[in-house]
Amino acid sequence: MDDQWDCKVNFGTEAKFHGVKFDHTFLNYEKIQAVKLAKSSPFNEFQVIVPIAHKARKLAFVFISGYDEEEINTNFIQALSNIIIVAIENKKLARKQIEQEMIRRELEIAGNVQQFLFPKHLPDNGEIKVNSFYKPHHSIGGDYYDFIRISDNQVLFCIADVSGKGIPAALLMSNFQASLRTLVRKTTILKEIIHELNYLVMSNAEGQHFITFFVAIYEKDIKRLKYVNSGHNPPILVSNKEVRMLTEGSTVLGAFAELPFLNVGKIENLNKFLFCSFTDGLTEITNSQGVEFGDTEIIKVVRENPEMEPDQLNAAIIAEMELFKGKNGFKDDITLFTCKIDTDQQ
Repeated sequence: MDDQWDCKVNFGTEAKFHGVKFDHTFLNYEKIQAVKLAKSSPFNEFQVIVPIAHKARKLAFVFISGYDEEEINTNFIQALSNIIIVAIENKKLARKQIEQEMIRRELEIAGNVQQFLFPKHLPDNGEIKVNSFYKPHHSIGGDYYDFIRISDNQVLFCIADVSGKGIPAALLMSNFQASLRTLVRKTTILKEIIHELNYLVMSNAEGQHFITFFVAIYEKDIKRLKYVNSGHNPPILVSNKEVRMLTEGSTVLGAFAELPFLNVGKIENLNKFLFCSFTDGLTEITNSQGVEFGDTEIIKVVRENPEMEPDQLNAAIIAEMELFKGKNGFKDDITLFTCKIDTDQQ
């Protein structure tokens, strides 16, 4: 038994057993015994079958023909074969452990490299305060958030989540991040940025993955927020005690060669506001009854604490989530990105 049952050694037989399909009825053989099969079976040329097992797991079978009890000690054959096969299994196990360690190390390196996706420093001053919480499900995550100061007058903030898991999804998101930062240097027109990013995801993923994405640009001089929500969980915006969900935008990126619709949301006269965004890894956490956390509790915490600093608000939301899920684990990456802007404090 390797990845499947096949003949490793074949000597002195009439049939060439390297190409013969294994008969799974042999798995019922628990001891050395005579071979009794249908006449059509190629294994009928053997007289005796010797099962080789380790801890109740069948590892191999030895078939013998030309059998003479006075000349052949089957118990000795079984013992010797057992030593050989167990030694081979130990070698295979050691090789797998080395391979797994190499994979673990590669994932660890990839996880460290992926940290470059996220901004090293988030602003924390009187005018702009930003805080984030990120917990990947595995060593490689598929979430992304960013804060980019385009100019003295404009800042961009975004959050994204790629479908699927593992290195392919993480590589796609890495490419997405690099492309976004390049595009922002060329244009701040959100429609152009979104169309280009959709083309990028569609070209690279070929429909195998898609990305939910929310991006916003705040223009300080005219106190205006422009945004596009591409199928992402609607972020929460609080301004003048009004709570609104930012839903205007398009469908997910990478699902269609051409986006079926694309609208840019605009909010005017916005000089002081709180922005809270998150990925579905947070909303889809369940409690012991299988009920999802959803966005209701997040909205409640934000609504009740609009004056909190971003780090305090994120901590309050995570505490509420931990209380809700109890001992349950989480099934996806969790990202929470909160921004507070007050241009009157500049």
